[in-house]
Amino acid sequence: MNQSIAGVGADLNELGARAGALLKDRKQTIAVAESSTGGLISAALLAVPGASSYFRAGGVVYTRQAWESLLQSSIKTVGGDKPLSEQTALHLANKIRHQLGSDWGVGEIGAAGPSGTRYGDPAGHTCIAVVGPEVEHSITLQTGDDNRGNNMWAFTGAALGLLETSLAD
Repeated sequence: MNQSIAGVGADLNELGARAGALLKDRKQTIAVAESSTGGLISAALLAVPGASSYFRAGGVVYTRQAWESLLQSSIKTVGGDKPLSEQTALHLANKIRHQLGSDWGVGEIGAAGPSGTRYGDPAGHTCIAVVGPEVEHSITLQTGDDNRGNNMWAFTGAALGLLETSLAD
């Protein structure tokens, strides 16, 4: 792991801790469906001591088979011609939230790199959503970077930041 990624990891642990503390204080639970972050969102939330009080589950839905098996859903029916969208991220967040009966859901889908998607999205492009009690937020992030590791960490940081903002609302 290079030095810049190690430094980002420490920040992510801090973000995971803040989101975890908010979930604990509210006595609420969370589930995560992530794609191009490869489990980093879940890992940051699970790095918090006592995470079992709020973390229901996390799934890396990286392939169509994972969508079908883990979410009982199809990317084709959600995203249409452009599956990398905020609409798809919202679907992921809602689907994992409802399937696991959690208060909150996080959904992420993106292109970490070094190349983009077959649909024309560049490397460094992700869509993230957080849904919860009377809350539904989504964002699109474009880093302009084709470095896979850097993008995975940047996407994770953005997801945890959106989660923390959503919990604070």
